[in-house]
Amino acid sequence: MLPRSGDVLHVTRAASVQFLKPILFRVIRVLDRPTYDGWLWLEGYELNAAGDAVNRRSIFVQRAGLRQLQAAPQPRPHTVRSARRPPTRTPARVS
Repeated sequence: MLPRSGDVLHVTRAASVQFLKPILFRVIRVLDRPTYDGWLWLEGYELNAAGDAVNRRSIFVQRAGLRQLQAAPQPRPHTVRSARRPPTRTPARVS
């Protein structure tokens, strides 16, 4: 599973030994840094029990050790708006 922006993950020791105490993590983005095979750099927010962001972090984790708790909402389809017509101009009457 490759996390997406908005995903909420449960990050435990299975993802990295630094997480003896598991955390909830909302992904902002997957960073494009060179890593070992199967590892990722994630940027996001550590969440408290109420789901509020308490700390912005970058974490280095194994993809296989991540557990998704909440998927990001599906992006809305892009709607194409019709082009606006320019206002019609009429000559001004001068008296």
